Amino acid sequence: MTETTQALSFNVHLDRPFAEAIDALTDALKTEGFGVLTRIDVHATLKEKLGKEFREYAILGVCNPPLAHQALSQKAEVGLMLPCNVTVEADPAGGSIIRIGDPDTFMKSSGFDQDPVLREIGAEARRRLQAVAATLGGS
Repeated sequence: MTETTQALSFNVHLDRPFAEAIDALTDALKTEGFGVLTRIDVHATLKEKLGKEFREYAILGVCNPPLAHQALSQKAEVGLMLPCNVTVEADPAGGSIIRIGDPDTFMKSSGFDQDPVLREIGAEARRRLQAVAATLGGS
């Protein structure tokens, strides 16, 4: 099930364990031209730095190079919003939760939506990320 929360993200619940959810997400992202540039293992980091236990949780920095190039060529400050963030976490109730940041929300919060070129690029990124959510089983 996918729900769109205009405030921040597209959310997908998968009936798969954490590692399988990341694999499925990575495959769906590739289909839409995105790659994973960074992966922050929050579980391991909190254990190492604070000695605290935390559920499996990762923050992925994903990028579609052609869209990023277009956006950065239009306005260098767009780099502050790149890469696009996606989180994956083990759901205590079972399965995994994927949250895909909604580019439209970030464009509006930064004022970049006032630039017609950036608005078009953001709309394309949003369409592709919505397709990722749909591929993962969302509506």
